[in-house]
Amino acid sequence: MVLDKELIDKLLGEYKGPEDITGENGLLKQLTKALVERALAAELTTHLGYEKHAVEGRHSGNSRNGASSKRLKGEFGTVEIAVPRDRAGSFEPQLVPKGTTRFAGFDEKILSLYARGMTTREIQGHLEEMYQVEVSPTLISNVTEAVIEEVKAWQSRLLEPVYPIVYLDALVVKMRSEGRVENRAVYVAIGITMEGQKEVLGLWTSANEGAKFWLQVLTELKNRGVEDVFIACVDGLKGFPQAIETVYPKTTVQLCIVHMVRASLNYVNWKERKQVAAELKSIYRAATAEEAERQLEMFAARWDPKYPTISAMWRRNWLGIIPFFQFPAEIRKIVYTTNAVESLNMSLRKAIKTRGAFPSEDAALKVMYLALKNLAAKWHTIQGWKEALQRFAFLWEARFPQKCG
Repeated sequence: MVLDKELIDKLLGEYKGPEDITGENGLLKQLTKALVERALAAELTTHLGYEKHAVEGRHSGNSRNGASSKRLKGEFGTVEIAVPRDRAGSFEPQLVPKGTTRFAGFDEKILSLYARGMTTREIQGHLEEMYQVEVSPTLISNVTEAVIEEVKAWQSRLLEPVYPIVYLDALVVKMRSEGRVENRAVYVAIGITMEGQKEVLGLWTSANEGAKFWLQVLTELKNRGVEDVFIACVDGLKGFPQAIETVYPKTTVQLCIVHMVRASLNYVNWKERKQVAAELKSIYRAATAEEAERQLEMFAARWDPKYPTISAMWRRNWLGIIPFFQFPAEIRKIVYTTNAVESLNMSLRKAIKTRGAFPSEDAALKVMYLALKNLAAKWHTIQGWKEALQRFAFLWEARFPQKCG
């Protein structure tokens, strides 16, 4: 739709500053009120089947019956509009349905702030400061509470039969339980689909991270349709490989390099972290397992006098580190890339950090789900996926889905 420039000039004829547009009695509010009321009047005309004062309306069985006042909240403040009525009470407005108190998009604004970890009180203050809209804590709670049903549906949805790679991780989140704040583990499973798209398979909470709980998570994934996983990338939790083997006996279990590097750098002073990280990279990016072992020995010779714990930790977990050396470069790069796990964890930690402690498990899941939803909208197909997929088809021909072959 092209707006008439003369009309715009006329509307802005007395413009002196931003307040004339966005202020309490500014042009935006006036236009919104006029357009909404005009649209509702048109809807009523369509419903009745005749124009106002038209002769066709006489003895039609229904007619206009004044209007009722309604206050609508939006990003430009609160607008009071007149909603037309009919005598039969059969008119159902489409633009502003009965019971509606917010313009379309306003609930999404509340959810967007909630996803950033803001509390109900903070959201209330933000909306009042930015849009001069007074919103009750009850309204905010009602909007966010509706998300938990969406979370439940998402958490129980059917999944793809095959995920070439699945990353399994856990975050520690502070939650209130029985009047006290305690740390609880939130488990996250990220799958890479046959099309090379990242997909969060689910979120689960427990008092602590443990192999037994991961067994429950994996069993749930199986029940939701996941028949096979080629590679499972996990942290160093004791008993984790056995839990995976119980549910997916053919899956190759790879210790997450991201966790290994992060755990290693915990022992290093900040001035030397960059250098240590670079030398650790020479281990996990070696061409072969033998070359990686040689690089580990060189690392130990250099850093053991100062940080002996690092090489000891890598040797202790060596059997879990080296499986991906059997794969070509295309697959290795995707397995140990930090992007899939780190971008997700960064977004979740950012949302979690601003909240301190969550009042309940549902509150934490809602924030994390909304943060994931925002993040997933920005995800793209993994770079180099077609080449990796060809290798998967060669390595696991019997397990490779026929439709992708």
